[in-house]
Amino acid sequence: MNNLSIKERLIRYIDAGFPIIYINTFEEEKTDEIIRSVVQNRDICEWNESQGYVDFETKAAFMEGCPLETMLDTLNTFDSIDRKIIVLKDIHSYLEEPRIASKIKALAKLINQGADTSIIFVSNILVIPKELEQFITILEMDYLDSVEIKTTINAFISENELTPINEKLLEEFTIAFKGLSEFEINNILALAYAESGELTRQNLNLIFEQKQQVIRKAGILEMIPLKEGISDIGGLENLKSWLNKKSKIYKNVNSAREFGVDMPKGVLIAGVPGCGKSLSAKAAAKLFEVPLLRLDMGRLMGKYVGESEGNLRKAIALAEAVAPCVLWVDELEKAFAGVNGDNGSEVTTRLFGNFLTWMQEKESPTFVVATANNISKLPPELLRKGRFDEIFYVGLPKEEERRKIFEIHIKRRRPNDNISVDELAKKTEGFSGADIEGVVKDAVESAFANNKSCISESDIKEAISDTNSLYELMKESIDKMKEDYEKRKFKNASK
Repeated sequence: MNNLSIKERLIRYIDAGFPIIYINTFEEEKTDEIIRSVVQNRDICEWNESQGYVDFETKAAFMEGCPLETMLDTLNTFDSIDRKIIVLKDIHSYLEEPRIASKIKALAKLINQGADTSIIFVSNILVIPKELEQFITILEMDYLDSVEIKTTINAFISENELTPINEKLLEEFTIAFKGLSEFEINNILALAYAESGELTRQNLNLIFEQKQQVIRKAGILEMIPLKEGISDIGGLENLKSWLNKKSKIYKNVNSAREFGVDMPKGVLIAGVPGCGKSLSAKAAAKLFEVPLLRLDMGRLMGKYVGESEGNLRKAIALAEAVAPCVLWVDELEKAFAGVNGDNGSEVTTRLFGNFLTWMQEKESPTFVVATANNISKLPPELLRKGRFDEIFYVGLPKEEERRKIFEIHIKRRRPNDNISVDELAKKTEGFSGADIEGVVKDAVESAFANNKSCISESDIKEAISDTNSLYELMKESIDKMKEDYEKRKFKNASK
């Protein structure tokens, strides 16, 4: 989101006298290189958990096993910290100790009084105690750009005396590695080399598997396998036509930009549960031929000050680094319900503000598909022009759509059974797409249990009679929802 590199931002913050800079990363060696390049003749002192108080350059111990509190006590005067960079690693678990936080706060106050000093926290876990919040500025380690990834790959090939790979394969590797750190890229290259003794196109599957691991370990985003496509959606022709148009841009990102096309921001798909919203998100990624990342807003919430916002920044940064991709934000109304109201928390309000700003300003090919069951719970700011390219309303399927949904689910399970679906579509008014899928599943299961060789129309009709439609269960709320969407003039996903 910030065009400046982490090195440029670190220089700015140090020159401006920011007391505490929190670099949130596990790449200590790379961080050391960056700090070393910006110190400008200042002395650097370091404390880390394993060695204590050490020389930053050599990592030789000044005071082996020195506790953090003791090290801080040696730096408790203006003269002892002036013209120094104080690097504190593995700091997160100590920040919950009031005595440690108090001593760091005292140093921060000396910096505010004019000491030419910066305290740099280096940790892969973000912990910000309330008493230090006003002194801390957070920096996230940048993801590598395409040039840096190619340099890393070529350096690995050179160091291991491998046969150079052609430009096309190098480009494929570069795209596959987007969103991973230098440390992670080198680990995966080493694994690929250990398995086959060279780098080949077959290693791309290994990269994808390891990338899934990285995203899974982060615990904020989930990479969803792409199974369903546009043809698996029964109906919603307006939405499908709109997505087809956007897909042309995503399949030709560079030429679209050169032509002057603005990067699409995304789409909000709202409406009745079980009518294809989630399926549309999955189908969009397959249509665009890009990865699908699912953002669970509930996973963003952390217990420390700033942790939730930091998690959102991480999620957005990872999505932008992996881009082009589809970022699926499911049940958006649950994440931001109560914003600007009496029940909204400060954290939720800040998260909403950060998400809103990103949606407004983003230029990366990260296509957001947000789904919501009830947009009346969403803050009105999210529905204004400029956030999403379009907002679609998904209602209960019409008769023709129900016919297509029946065909899709029968063909998927019983491709050789010849069943007329016209009457089935007529009998299921008020059924959602999920209801119809459930009916077909029940009919297939029943036919199998009764030792039948195929399913028949009567099996499905029996399953229909045993099913209460969604409209029967939610008539009042569905009618109100439809009225609300029509009043707001949202585009109907169906023709």
